[in-house]
Amino acid sequence: MTTTELDGGTERGPLPPRALIVTLLGLYVREFGGWISVSALIRLMAAAGVDDQAVRSSLSRLKRRGIVEAERRDGVAGYALSEYARHVLEVGDRRIFARPEPQSRDWVVVVFSVPESERQKRHALRARLAWLGFGTVSSGVWIAPGHLADDARDVLVANGLDLYVDLFRAEYVAFGDPADKVAQWWDLDALGQLYTDFLDAHEPARASWAAQPEVEPGPQAFADYIRALTAWRRLPYLDPGLPTDLLPASWSGTRAAETFFELHRLLAEPAHDFVTAQTGAARPG
Repeated sequence: MTTTELDGGTERGPLPPRALIVTLLGLYVREFGGWISVSALIRLMAAAGVDDQAVRSSLSRLKRRGIVEAERRDGVAGYALSEYARHVLEVGDRRIFARPEPQSRDWVVVVFSVPESERQKRHALRARLAWLGFGTVSSGVWIAPGHLADDARDVLVANGLDLYVDLFRAEYVAFGDPADKVAQWWDLDALGQLYTDFLDAHEPARASWAAQPEVEPGPQAFADYIRALTAWRRLPYLDPGLPTDLLPASWSGTRAAETFFELHRLLAEPAHDFVTAQTGAARPG
């Protein structure tokens, strides 16, 4: 699915149109052959409350960043996903739609050193590690739960950063309280607030849809689903999936995950049916 790597959206506040568009591209357009007409995209974004001008402006920005490519098919103007975007989306699928499970206390540690003459590589390396959910032990030592080892290896190789890095699996042996260390390595207060913001924004929709005997395809189901997914998909990258017993007692991430996956269960199918009706696309198989 989609990731903040494509739209750059990790900020709090209203969801930017480009983030909603990236969600739609990742969720549906890959399934529909990797291309969508401008007119269909405008219709769908209108259902999500985004006007024509904002859609066109966002598409221009996504094109400049290499996320989409303008392409006409049968004389119809549209946009196709770039190969770069497809790769990022495939990596994102594993993180966004995986239910968080309590993790063991093994760690993956990244140790890196980048020459001053290649400081841009250093910036890129730190950005990629932060995007993956790594915490900072020191300037050249970053850490994450062990289950992120494969994602880290794939992303570092894909971005040509593996030459600067040593990757280790580790166990914390001494000399501090692991919960205290985790609070130093990650900004858990900020992440907890993002989860609380998600609950405030999307728990009312979950309660409303759950109270209905059946959810019919329509613009409201589509809008609520795409907004919830756009807000949610940022969080699995900021949250590395830390062991539950190392998190604060007031942690809101568990409730936020329950809210998202319930919305996913209720709305994914009706939203998909609405999109296929608007685009004329057929479900594969």
